[in-house]
Amino acid sequence: QVHLAESGGGLVQAGGSLRLSCVFSGLSFGYFGMGWFRQAPGKEREFVAAIGWSGGIGRTNYADSVKGRFTISRDNAKNTVYLQMNNLKIEDAAVYYCAADPGGWGTSSDGEYVHWGQGTQVTVSS
Repeated sequence: QVHLAESGGGLVQAGGSLRLSCVFSGLSFGYFGMGWFRQAPGKEREFVAAIGWSGGIGRTNYADSVKGRFTISRDNAKNTVYLQMNNLKIEDAAVYYCAADPGGWGTSSDGEYVHWGQGTQVTVSS
């Protein structure tokens, strides 16, 4: 059974930075693609960033709205995926979810992700 635990959310001023972490447990982390999604109040869940499995050299994929500001990375020794968020904007405020894709590719389609964390809140103030 895969378990995902996010941390690192909080309150930050616009223009600031946060780093989210997601610890993976239960199976072989290196074979999973990992993604970050977010959901703001009254809005649908949306893709943020993803990283492919280790054998695929960890190919990354970003939503246009976060390109150049967010960076996804993974540390296979720690079974952890990170989301470094810089130059945060008001519209980045949401609950951020970590998800694991057993297909390994780390796509932007949430239907490919089987395991989900509980989420961590990111609040951005003006």
